[in-house]
Amino acid sequence: MTQGDKSAYTGKQKRQAAHIEESERKQGRSKADAERIAWATVNKQDGGGKKSGSGRAQHKH
Repeated sequence: MTQGDKSAYTGKQKRQAAHIEESERKQGRSKADAERIAWATVNKQDGGGKKSGSGRAQHKH
């Protein structure tokens, strides 16, 4: 599996992913698993890449 392009993410999102990955590595996960979990967590929290700014309403169902 190839890793996706991370250029669409903000600096904050990249730092969050790095921190999560480091935490997962400390828990004994492999580098690949830690990276996968980190980016999945960032995507779940933020919905993916850059999406800030006015006009970006959260739709809650």
